[in-house]
Amino acid sequence: MSFSTLGLTPSIIATVTKLGYQSPTPIQEQAIPMILAKRDVMAGAQTGTGKTGAFAMPIIELLQQQPRVEGSVSALVLTPTRELAQQVQQSFIDYSHGTDLSCEIAYGGVSLNPQISALKQGADVLVATPGRLLDLLFKGAVNLDKLAFLVFDEADRMLDMGFMVDIKRILKRVPDERQTLLFSATFDENLFELSKRLLNNPELIEVAQRNTTAAEIEQIIYNVDEHRKRELTSFMIGSKNWQQVLIFVRTRQGADALAKEMCKDGIKAQSIHGDKSQGARDKALAEFKSGKTRALVATDVAARGLDIEQLNYVINYELPYIAEDYIHRIGRTGRAGNAGLAVSLMSIDENWLLEEIETILDTRLPQAWFPGYEPDLTRVSSDKKNSRASQKRRDQQRASGKGNSNRNRHRSRRK
Repeated sequence: MSFSTLGLTPSIIATVTKLGYQSPTPIQEQAIPMILAKRDVMAGAQTGTGKTGAFAMPIIELLQQQPRVEGSVSALVLTPTRELAQQVQQSFIDYSHGTDLSCEIAYGGVSLNPQISALKQGADVLVATPGRLLDLLFKGAVNLDKLAFLVFDEADRMLDMGFMVDIKRILKRVPDERQTLLFSATFDENLFELSKRLLNNPELIEVAQRNTTAAEIEQIIYNVDEHRKRELTSFMIGSKNWQQVLIFVRTRQGADALAKEMCKDGIKAQSIHGDKSQGARDKALAEFKSGKTRALVATDVAARGLDIEQLNYVINYELPYIAEDYIHRIGRTGRAGNAGLAVSLMSIDENWLLEEIETILDTRLPQAWFPGYEPDLTRVSSDKKNSRASQKRRDQQRASGKGNSNRNRHRSRRK
């Protein structure tokens, strides 16, 4: 199938062709005609499969067919992170090349005044994080009265990060008659409940089995003692001559500490997380993309929005508390049909996290010992007893209804 069969005009097709895209991805094949038909859409697809283009191209097409409303925003795209907002804005700029459409961006961590100035005349497209958009709304810097398109990009991540209150406040400022699009890499019951409030008779699109990873990504779990994880990480990168390695940890402090220790090992590393200023995050990402930095240690704030085409290696230094985050983490590699390797380092007390990941993937992930870094079996035996006792307590709590699931407990902490 070609882009010409989807209902797009020749000008957009020419632009997409110049960008190097020869044919639409499966999510684009299904979503673009539905959006052009002005249907609400709830779409799920693996990361790196062209979801941004699936909503950006038809929105640009439709915006060119309607009169511009001065001083107002016509299309609003909400994203959970600054990095994803930057990526989405750039896609709109690229796809709308040769048109007079304007695309502005708003996110926290930087001065509010330049964003207020940029939005004085309104915008055809505004890409924003929920918190900063509310700041602008409270100051009267954004007018959403004539909004025609509302897009939730990575909607499940916004729920995980506790943006539901912000979203409800934003919804009070947008017209009821609008076209709403919800895109995500994972679906769960909370997301379906949200969709009932947001969407009007939506078209449900799923281009792959729900909550799956790309087939091009090779996955391996290495069992290793917690105190040897850093040593193994540096050894793998150095001995295998890996370049551009994205490493995920759970905490900001852990990211800083690991990057510092890896530098001592001779691996040029930097950290990126929510406590860093936007300038520092942009610089770290730019140096990683250029190859100046070999390893980028990130919290899950970077799991969405980092689009590095030739990223071949992702390491889960620590397994995530929310199982769906595993999908998004390893989805930073194996993008656009390229091959990728996702390595996870698992200590004995993380077994239950792996079980939850395997449950949502509905598959068993291969486990192995890395030669020279085999776990201490005497310690593992003792830890297993403690782990089994903890698991038994969790199972008893679930059976009695006295405790929430681990996933919900950790989701509450992250909020």
